[in-house]
Amino acid sequence: MSATPDQRLARTFVALADTLVVGFDVLDFLAALTERSVELLEVDAASVILSDQRGGWRPAAGSSERADLVELFAVQARQGPCFDCVAEGRPVRSGDLATEAALRRWPRFAPAALDAGFRAASAVPMRLREQTVGALTLLKQAPVDPDDNTIAVGQALADVATIGILHNRAASRAELLAEELEATLRRRAVIEQAKGVLAEHGGVDMHEAFTALRRYAHDQERGLSEVARDLADGTVSPADVFARG
Repeated sequence: MSATPDQRLARTFVALADTLVVGFDVLDFLAALTERSVELLEVDAASVILSDQRGGWRPAAGSSERADLVELFAVQARQGPCFDCVAEGRPVRSGDLATEAALRRWPRFAPAALDAGFRAASAVPMRLREQTVGALTLLKQAPVDPDDNTIAVGQALADVATIGILHNRAASRAELLAEELEATLRRRAVIEQAKGVLAEHGGVDMHEAFTALRRYAHDQERGLSEVARDLADGTVSPADVFARG
């Protein structure tokens, strides 16, 4: 018997909580968050941006590493519902990006999203008390305005992600929060390099390379960024990673 939506949601929170306790890796956690968001909220793609602690926002994870989606996720860190969401600290939604493009509300994001095949978008903030540290974006291929329940569940998932980023540290201390966010984004840069190495070696696209990297890290019970660093310094070879596939 297949699980009900409520059962899948409950299992997601249990899985995320388990990730916090055992072998926590924040980038792997965020990647899993976006994948579960796609599954549970019946959207076609999801991504996370984080504060770089210097007044800017940068992409940290996505449900796919497809090149056009990675480019779109980078654009949304500067414009679109995700950018508005972190600026205002509240959910932002649009049920028809074609209309937004015509009105030039988001002159860079809306055309890029349409070119990637998406017609609707929404974003919910990742908040620590009154401070917004990032956002979770949800994209749909159909022009459908997300309902209140989807936004509410998305917000709950974003709240869990915020707890995951802080990793049970003394979150009230702003300097620890800034340190963790900056470290997360530095690790993401290392992973981008590792993806390129694997893609070139294996003749695969970036999404397949990222999937192989995650699979190898899970199999070795190691952190995603740790394995990426080993690829960079030659401790682990691309052949080792693909052999685990």
